[in-house]
Amino acid sequence: MLTLVNTNRMVPPIAPVGLDYVAATVRDAGFDVELIDLCLADDPKTYLADYFRRRRPSLVGLSFRNVDDCFWPSGQSFVETLIDDVRTIRGLTDAPIVLGGVGFSLFPRRLLELTGAEFGVHGDGELAVVELLRQIHGRRRWERVPGLLYRAGGTIHANPPAWPKTVSVPGHRELVDNELYFRRGGQIGVETKRGCARGCIYCADPLTKGRAFRLRPPSDVVEEVQRLVERGIDVLHLCDPEFNLPLAHAKAICDELIRRGIGRRVRWYAYLAVVPFSVELARQMRRAGCVGIDFTADSAHPALLAAYGHAHTAEDIDKAVRACRENQIAVMLDMLLGGPGESPKTVEHTIRAFQRIGPDCAGAALGVRLYPGTAVAETARREGRCSANIRRLYHGPTDLLRPTFYLSAALGDRPAALVRELIGTDERFFPPEDPQIGPAEAGGASHNYNQNKRLLDAIEVGARGAYWDILRRLPRT
Repeated sequence: MLTLVNTNRMVPPIAPVGLDYVAATVRDAGFDVELIDLCLADDPKTYLADYFRRRRPSLVGLSFRNVDDCFWPSGQSFVETLIDDVRTIRGLTDAPIVLGGVGFSLFPRRLLELTGAEFGVHGDGELAVVELLRQIHGRRRWERVPGLLYRAGGTIHANPPAWPKTVSVPGHRELVDNELYFRRGGQIGVETKRGCARGCIYCADPLTKGRAFRLRPPSDVVEEVQRLVERGIDVLHLCDPEFNLPLAHAKAICDELIRRGIGRRVRWYAYLAVVPFSVELARQMRRAGCVGIDFTADSAHPALLAAYGHAHTAEDIDKAVRACRENQIAVMLDMLLGGPGESPKTVEHTIRAFQRIGPDCAGAALGVRLYPGTAVAETARREGRCSANIRRLYHGPTDLLRPTFYLSAALGDRPAALVRELIGTDERFFPPEDPQIGPAEAGGASHNYNQNKRLLDAIEVGARGAYWDILRRLPRT
């Protein structure tokens, strides 16, 4: 038997879609599987002790979704919680432990070393876990398990990442209590593909899911959506990093939703690249049920867009927002301020451009999270360990496993204050938190979703949707 453990404690709670897919695949392969959901447990340690007093699994799989909250002002790491979870479970069962999830795939070897777990899976977990179970009950040929990290001869061995060319996962999501997550979290996630072929200098998706688009058949995706809708879950968020890449796949998903009439029964949100996008695609997405788009705009300044590796321009952003306006789709523009070459002038250029473009809301994220293997991390390495462009809230040697950010020194000692001053009283913007004044004194307008009381209160009284769409509708305090 396989026991899966959701270690993510972030709230509002995000349903562990990856564990749902793994569980369904394992069951279809003929193995028993159960879930321990620590996100929904009032007392995780007691919950774990009670469970393992009654159960003796042959393998325990822990999903690690988030390394930290990815916000420079808070810098909250979740690694110690994972280490503690593994330590607790190791004291309750002799079953081998396998780690997985996006967070694990960012730092697979380091996290296996720190936790002491027997195994880890870098990449897709579905087929890898099935094969691992077969090997545990068979000849123990660990080299045959896709993406597996394992210990042998006193060292850690790593098989090539598990990135199959196509993504085929069952759409019958039965193990996770998605209805409860919907009530507490306001939305449920669905994947239409994995991997990303873009060249953004900061993005971790190619490191965790591969550098090519790996597509799910549109009929499978829409069948999954239909099953969720039939259970009363009618607000969804597509987990794809950029739904409109590749464009043909996005159109095929929309066509299938429209053909089955599901677009009239569901509201969904998605992340999109600014290009390619058009009035025609916006119209098609709206007919398919889309009500909100979060565009990866990052900047409106040509030099910063080039530095980040983007192909779009400020004019493209303007066209995308207008296309959404014509089709009653709400728009969030994400800014990523502080990257290589950022200055007060480029920040002001972007803010003024976004104000003219007029999205429903815009998030002013400050600082680029550094992950090993990304181009921006290489830039930081070349600049040296003592670079003034590196910001972190810990002492000692720079360690990218801990929240570490690239934040241009040209923005001064109070970059958050600079950005907030440029935004002024424009309530369409979610300004960055200022570590020196805190979120409360800043007016409660932060779009750091973790432990966001305003967001939690709104969901509790019935708000549903993408978190940015919920927050933008709330009065500022």
